[in-house]
Amino acid sequence: MRTAVIALVAALSAAPAYAQFGNVLNKVQKAKEKVDELNIDDREERQLGETVSSNLRDKYGVVQSEELTKYVTLVGTALAQTSTRPNLNWTFIVLDTDGVNAFAAPGGIVHVTRGLLGLVRNEAELAGVLGHEITHVTVKHTVRAIQKSKTIQMASDEAGGGSARDRLVARMAQAAYEKILNNEFSREDETEADTVGVRLASRLGYAPNGLGDVLRKLDSRNSGRDERNGLFASHPATKERIDRLDKQVTDEKLAGSATVEARYAKYVHFEAKPLGEITVGADGAAGLAGGSGAKDSKETQDGKNAKDSTEPKKKGSLLSKFSTSSSSEKQSTQTIASAGARGIGPDRDAKGGPNKNVVAVTVTAAEIAAFKKGITA
Repeated sequence: MRTAVIALVAALSAAPAYAQFGNVLNKVQKAKEKVDELNIDDREERQLGETVSSNLRDKYGVVQSEELTKYVTLVGTALAQTSTRPNLNWTFIVLDTDGVNAFAAPGGIVHVTRGLLGLVRNEAELAGVLGHEITHVTVKHTVRAIQKSKTIQMASDEAGGGSARDRLVARMAQAAYEKILNNEFSREDETEADTVGVRLASRLGYAPNGLGDVLRKLDSRNSGRDERNGLFASHPATKERIDRLDKQVTDEKLAGSATVEARYAKYVHFEAKPLGEITVGADGAAGLAGGSGAKDSKETQDGKNAKDSTEPKKKGSLLSKFSTSSSSEKQSTQTIASAGARGIGPDRDAKGGPNKNVVAVTVTAAEIAAFKKGITA
């Protein structure tokens, strides 16, 4: 009898510990479910990118030149094919603004501004920049950052299936746009994008100091400024990035030497404006028409003559949900659309051109092969 009582007491005293262990297991399971809810597949990642791209194009406009777009697409595609995600639907867009900037949207949509193209002087430098942006996409820096966002995690508690899931993805798209517009990548993300991007360019035979040379120009361009500005807003500090890249070239014995300056000059006719000459949008709102900043550029003239119209939004698409959902979401969208008012320097807040339409181009396998041969020719 005594033994039975002792066993019963022991069992009762153990119950709270078991219950506590059960609660821990429940919390772990709920945490796993929350992470699963925040995971997005390739289709949703592309939807995020399309939404981000639409907002960038609304803000800055698009240079309406098929020849220039195809050239940038050939450089970018050649690089992307050597990346860890060669089969994404890679798209390259030249934004019509004097601001010197570049933006990588999830799903493989990479944007460079004509201001940046004017600052760059050869194809190796462009390859360095595009390799950096491509890496932001392949490693999913933006997607991972917004998945960690407390705001997005809180929103996931409300998400289920159907329209609730669409609302969660739309909120992710809003967060992605703001992060990309403001160049809010972590020190680790920027270092990884620099390191891998240089390797991508080097594999094709480009001089590996291309990205470092662009950063040197940005450092000089922003000399004397304490405020963040465009690409200069990123971490780590520009000089630290340059030093790290120089060390990488030496340590990894990257021996590419091609700059392909003549081919670059054939397609790019822009000149970057000094910061003091950049016209900034009055309120940072989307779609402000601006000056060209180009020298005798047919691309810019075509952009001025193009009809000011936007691409029609497909009914039922994520993009339409992003702009026409609940009143609270509308307010959030408006806040992000006017992000320019917060100001991160003239390069981020520069005026944009009037035409928002994507310039559709296609590149064939034969064209890419011939293009690659021209790198080391």
